[in-house]
Amino acid sequence: MKTLPILPPANLGILGGGQLGRMFAVAAKTMGYRVTVLDPDPNAPAAAFADRHLCADFDDEAALNELAKCAAVTTEFENVNADAMRFLAQHTVVSPSGDCVAIAQNRIQEKAWIQKAGLQTAPYQAVCKPEDITEASAAFLPGILKTATLGYDGKGQIRVKTLSELKAAFAEHGGVDCVLEKMVDLRGEISVIVCRLNSDNVQTFDPAENIHENGILAYSIVPARLSADVQQQAQQMARRLADELDYVGVLAVEMFVVGDTNELIVNEIAPRPHNSGHHTLDACAADQFQQQVRIMCGLPPADTRLLSSCCMANILGGMWGEGGSEPNWLPLQNHPRAHLHLYGKKSARVGRKMGHFTVLAADAEQAFEAATRLHQSLPDT
Repeated sequence: MKTLPILPPANLGILGGGQLGRMFAVAAKTMGYRVTVLDPDPNAPAAAFADRHLCADFDDEAALNELAKCAAVTTEFENVNADAMRFLAQHTVVSPSGDCVAIAQNRIQEKAWIQKAGLQTAPYQAVCKPEDITEASAAFLPGILKTATLGYDGKGQIRVKTLSELKAAFAEHGGVDCVLEKMVDLRGEISVIVCRLNSDNVQTFDPAENIHENGILAYSIVPARLSADVQQQAQQMARRLADELDYVGVLAVEMFVVGDTNELIVNEIAPRPHNSGHHTLDACAADQFQQQVRIMCGLPPADTRLLSSCCMANILGGMWGEGGSEPNWLPLQNHPRAHLHLYGKKSARVGRKMGHFTVLAADAEQAFEAATRLHQSLPDT
């Protein structure tokens, strides 16, 4: 295994070649590194910026052996084979660890670790077999039954109000391990991006206030429209969880804002850069992908200062016309404080993240208003 720190022009590897891998590759190349991407998609967006694209499955032995030759390896998504990351760790530097990725892949383990860190979650019950649904389950109703694995962007989630609905939802999920989460008095959702090398080198970005539509993130507003005390508490909670996991890398910690007192409870984690951190590309002293590169190379995280209030807006595939015609980008490109990022995906479909833009403004409210106006100027088929 190579000795840290790792300096340019070393070769860095990444499992996954989607938009997060693409933005990682841009950051790494800009910083002077070479990049190898492992992704089975021949049109993987990250491949356009990589020095080498290993077009193979994530558990392909030959491809993993090639990736193991990199000076360090990371991932862009949590559903990668955690065992593949553990294998790579026997040969090179890997961050985050396969163990941390495995925790994030399973809601039951994830919630247990959140509580182990002394942080609160929504009240929940693990439902792994029909017999787990008893009269006692009524204490978690009304609730949301979520598959323990492979759920994202609202997928794998069914709202239930009664025990009969709960039983039907469990059957609809196919009898896989699930978590029943009690509905809370939700007033908002925020996320904190933690950049952690070790206990002495930890930085957090300002919390983002997240607005979802149809289960998919639509807008992230920074700074979040919450008191300074609540925002500081959110950052402290995110650090505490990263410390408990002994996490190395970039970690997104998503939280619910609950009740009149704006109580914070942890919803879930993502062991990678996050959609709600894309604003850092345009509004912060260093972005989340530069942090990912730095930390996997054994370098301390850089300055996370927010330089301007902003709002990030996702661009989904429903905005493309029939036959794949592009939206009219002119209003965005003409705006002096809007920054457009397209992901280079070959085909658009409803609900698919095709790009995003970030609007800078004097305050969060102005940024959100400008972002919604620009978003509405794009067609939506």
